[in-house]
Amino acid sequence: MRASEVRPVVEPVITAQGLELDDLSVRRAGTRQVLSITVDGDGPDGTGPTLDDIADCSKALSQVLDSSGVTGERPYVLQVSSRGVEAPLLKPAQWRRNRGRLVAVERRGDEPVTGRIQSVGAAGVTLLVDGNLTQLRYDDIASATVCIELNRPAPAGDVDPPPDGLTKEFPDGQ
Repeated sequence: MRASEVRPVVEPVITAQGLELDDLSVRRAGTRQVLSITVDGDGPDGTGPTLDDIADCSKALSQVLDSSGVTGERPYVLQVSSRGVEAPLLKPAQWRRNRGRLVAVERRGDEPVTGRIQSVGAAGVTLLVDGNLTQLRYDDIASATVCIELNRPAPAGDVDPPPDGLTKEFPDGQ
């Protein structure tokens, strides 16, 4: 079984479940092959897939894989999971799903920053950094990850308004 053969079989199933294929890998584990599929998506509240979403997707994938023959005769293990909080933010949709969360950002040619995602646009994001809004273009971000907060101040989606006189939205196209 090869990832390049499995992808066209599983991707339509994942899309039909309202999810996106984030990553797919195949590796050997003894006499079995392990097919690991990572999915992403908005989920019911816009912050990512739920456990039920992933379970439903896993069942649908198992059925199509067993009936397609792409896995061959050898036994395999199917692992379906979400991206997880430790995964880097690479696409605007991933930033949007984490709106309101604290992120650590490594910037190209500048000092790193840590701030709370306030808004997300096509060209970049606006973070609240030390009480000030900071706009970052995606092209200027080398890497970004969500910070784990054990005592997060507000639920996802409940973002404090910016200080008076500052705009929240990152201007698209700049």
